[in-house]
Amino acid sequence: MNATQLSQRLWNTRYGAMNAISSDNLVVRSLSHIGEWMEQELDLLSGFVEEGQTVVEFGGDYGAHTLWLSRAVGAQGEVHTAEPRRLEFQQLCANLAINGLTNVHTLPVWLGRHSCNAQLADLLLKPSSASNERVRVVNVDSLGLESLHLLKVNEPGTIEGVLGGADETVRKHRPAIYVRLDASEQSVGEVKAIKNLGYRCWSHLPYLFNKDNFADQTENLFPGRVFQNVIAAPIEGRLSFDHLHEI
Repeated sequence: MNATQLSQRLWNTRYGAMNAISSDNLVVRSLSHIGEWMEQELDLLSGFVEEGQTVVEFGGDYGAHTLWLSRAVGAQGEVHTAEPRRLEFQQLCANLAINGLTNVHTLPVWLGRHSCNAQLADLLLKPSSASNERVRVVNVDSLGLESLHLLKVNEPGTIEGVLGGADETVRKHRPAIYVRLDASEQSVGEVKAIKNLGYRCWSHLPYLFNKDNFADQTENLFPGRVFQNVIAAPIEGRLSFDHLHEI
């Protein structure tokens, strides 16, 4: 791909320039069409993510939310983004470099219960033909974080494994937890796993299409599409989401 072809793939998005050398998927379609991805998630997080905080994000989405998180926590904060897919990881790093973001630590790993090597296809909820590579699995506790204010899990169906490897970190730092749930009955167990750690949980249902999108597009490419998410906060803390339905 020459420079002209690459520039044609650069998108001017809400939080910076981005591109994705990738097959079509929901994230790519949203970024290229409306200049943002799942903005209603960030609307919620903007109510409590502050400068100087530390965030762990699992699932890079090419940096769609990482760019915002980096700016939200500022120069004194840290964002640790884990993306196990090789090409997606490379694209994530490229987008961060394009925007000159230096407070993001990128990790080419899967976040799970135990440290090991595994076949990516065995870990993904919906494997693809490109998921036949081996990846390194690490747990959150092994990151040795000095603080953690938000654990954001973008990879559906993985929160139980992530929490299984984050017991010490969650117990010590008591971060807020924001997760995209599995769409199946597994979600019941996922919510239970979070509540068993001493958390209150609220349902959050962000739509894929935002009518006030960055590109001012009126065409809705995702009619009726909504994610089933949960925002959770420690029962002993002050953080609460009274405008949402507690579950």
